[in-house]
Amino acid sequence: MINQPPATSIDTADLPQVITTFLDAQFAHDADAAVPLCLPDAVVTDEGRTFCGHDKIRDWVTNAASEFTYTTELTGASRLDDTHYGAIHHLEGDFPGGVADLHFRFALRDGLIETLTIEP
Repeated sequence: MINQPPATSIDTADLPQVITTFLDAQFAHDADAAVPLCLPDAVVTDEGRTFCGHDKIRDWVTNAASEFTYTTELTGASRLDDTHYGAIHHLEGDFPGGVADLHFRFALRDGLIETLTIEP
């Protein structure tokens, strides 16, 4: 097992632009803006389901949580290294429970999103 240093908290403004632009597009269900920010073989894992490649990610961005109305606020960010970042979004809305903090863990390659894992 390889020991990795813990992620360092950073200002949300210090997240790479590809991440902040993706998050804005994803929450707006704007697949045309979100998908080009991902590598063709990118993998997104959300709610235990995995979406591989542009077509599946496009469907996910378009449909994820689209049945709910909610607000979202970027409340935290972290950096593990030059290619691994985290973002925390606080959501409030008409989904079950009404409030959630979601952790977005990104891996970047060649300036684009290689993997994204979303967890509570």
